[in-house]
Amino acid sequence: MASMQLPKSLLRPILSESIVSRHLQRHSCHHTPLSTFIKPTTHRQTQTNNMSTTPPKSTDKLQSGLEYNKSHWAPSYAEKFASLGNGQQPQILWIGCSDSRCPETTILGLNPGDVFVHRNIANIIHEGDLSSSCVIDFAVGALKVQQIVICGHTSCGGVNAALGDSKLGVLDTWLLPLRKLRAQNLGTLEKLDKKSAVSKLAELNVLDGMAKIKEKSVVLEAMEQRGLKVSGLVYDVATGLLRTVDGDEESQEEIKARLTAFKTA
Repeated sequence: MASMQLPKSLLRPILSESIVSRHLQRHSCHHTPLSTFIKPTTHRQTQTNNMSTTPPKSTDKLQSGLEYNKSHWAPSYAEKFASLGNGQQPQILWIGCSDSRCPETTILGLNPGDVFVHRNIANIIHEGDLSSSCVIDFAVGALKVQQIVICGHTSCGGVNAALGDSKLGVLDTWLLPLRKLRAQNLGTLEKLDKKSAVSKLAELNVLDGMAKIKEKSVVLEAMEQRGLKVSGLVYDVATGLLRTVDGDEESQEEIKARLTAFKTA
């Protein structure tokens, strides 16, 4: 199996043609690159989006949202929902943070039915987490998604907590993978100011999540048989922009070891 690991550049704007897409397209010419889902918004599209997705201002956001759903949002997608009632065929599995500032479908400019989603505190992948494991298994094995995206973000509260030393109860257990990454990269993180350290640890967490996802047998099989792609992103909550996060390219020995250790039949 050819290497599916992302190449070496750490960050670059996702709106440009990405090296990742060009590298991976060689293994799956029939699959759609992630970058094709992110398109410039025209003035007309902006007007349409504002009309269909922006509820009126209200102190009770749930109530105003319910009213807007009935009067504007659902009617604006009437044709779309007619087909969605018969099933879903999302091309992307998005694993992101629960943060309210990171709405994946809105960020990508996509529609209901386009993205299968799993979100948790700080977009952490735990090897033994049944919730994320079930989502990945169903998305890859049943829905046959073409892309898995794990997305972190700037100013992440979970990442910030992992860089601190306060007792947080049950969250301490959840944040253990981040604390381990902090320990492994302590020298680098301590040289950075707090804001930069949060961003750096968020990037390291994305890379760690990508590695763990590619240890799942269902993912390895799909990568080998149909060119499933695993990508990493960081979302800047202050600008609304997405950036790719790329790790070092795997050697053939590393790929062989991963397949031998984690792929089951």
